[in-house]
Amino acid sequence: MRSRLTLTARLTLLFTIGSAAVLLAFGWLVMATIASHFDELDRDELSGKLDYAAQLVATMKRPLTQEVVAKELAATFAGHHELAMQVRGPSGAVWFASPGAQFPAILTAASGLSSWRADGETLHGLAKTLPVDAAGDGALTLVLALDTAHHERFLRSFRWTLWIFVACAVLLMGVLGWVSARRGLAPLRAMRERAATVTAHSLDRRLSVQAVPPELAELATTLNEMLERLEDAFQRLSDFSSDLAHELRTPVSNLMMQTQVALTLPRDADGYRAILESNAEEYERLGRMISDILFLAKAENGLVLVHEEVVDLAHEVRQLFDFYEVLAEEKCITLQLQGEGALRGDRLMLRRALGNLLSNALRHTPEGGSIQVEIGQDEARLHIQVRNTGAPIAAAHLPRLFERFYRADAARQHDAGEGTGLGLSITRAIVRAHGGDISAASNNGLTTFSIYFPRPSD
Repeated sequence: MRSRLTLTARLTLLFTIGSAAVLLAFGWLVMATIASHFDELDRDELSGKLDYAAQLVATMKRPLTQEVVAKELAATFAGHHELAMQVRGPSGAVWFASPGAQFPAILTAASGLSSWRADGETLHGLAKTLPVDAAGDGALTLVLALDTAHHERFLRSFRWTLWIFVACAVLLMGVLGWVSARRGLAPLRAMRERAATVTAHSLDRRLSVQAVPPELAELATTLNEMLERLEDAFQRLSDFSSDLAHELRTPVSNLMMQTQVALTLPRDADGYRAILESNAEEYERLGRMISDILFLAKAENGLVLVHEEVVDLAHEVRQLFDFYEVLAEEKCITLQLQGEGALRGDRLMLRRALGNLLSNALRHTPEGGSIQVEIGQDEARLHIQVRNTGAPIAAAHLPRLFERFYRADAARQHDAGEGTGLGLSITRAIVRAHGGDISAASNNGLTTFSIYFPRPSD
């Protein structure tokens, strides 16, 4: 598998490539500028000598002859060894040419500064047209060429020096880029080292937001928020494991104790039947608890399927009133229903959620109290409120009422008629599966559970 580059290596590589590109572009610009400058020098020098030659030709005795022109010009430029000269007559014939010099035949005054190679040398040439006589009959073409060998030697030496400097500069920039990247990423390494110390037993540790640059502050904040969520989830998982062990221990202990007692002495058929009936009750309780836990697990992972149909909420509440009527009459509790409304959802699941709330209200409503169910809707949502009279619930317990196995009684004692502590958790899961939410409030002797659903479209 191909190894991945570290962030430091990537930044160093990018910095080095960028620096190399800038230095190469700068070197090319310097070389082009120097070459252009040398061309300008050559043009100025050739132009000046052509002007001088033109003045010389103008002072020559007329009519001009090939011998006179060649003699005068050769004598004039005899000491300029770097110059090569060619004179072409009016008919284009060569009147004079420096020994060994080679000139392009197409070079004219309109060509400007020209460059060509001859015998391994690079020449710069410039041509000028000179009148032969005052009448303008015919004209001479004077061509001067300048050997640029000294320029080429300088450019070659300068080029090698420049590229060596560029190579060394790129290497140095790469080293500086690596050092800068290492120092710049030091806060990120510190964050990594801090995060590496976080374990299941130290989820309360947080990354310092103030100690990192602003670019990493958002990352540190996000990681801290993630650690908070993990800490909360781990704490809830630990609490759930503890609560689950506690809830399972009681029925299992009862089963073991009853079975051991039954085995100590011989009993008649009625005695064994009574023990088996008691064990069956514990098995039923374990079965309900396991079913409830599986339902919650599916709900939290989005595996609960909602079979949509139009549910008449008032009708479902009346049927639940009929079901709990006997228990309510025993405790002299009044059941009241106000309002009505319909919702698209799973009828059995919604009935279970409402049944859990009514069962919870009946269990905590004192004798002679009342339970009121109110159904209503506004422009945005449909709501169901279940209120019961009784002792208020402390504000500290309200946010945790919907947690699994949570009970406001710290001793966790419950009588035989109390449930498994999963009813409100299941209710919240059902409500959320239908896109709603549930909350609890308790004040002035009234405890209210409020369910809100998005209003169904017409």
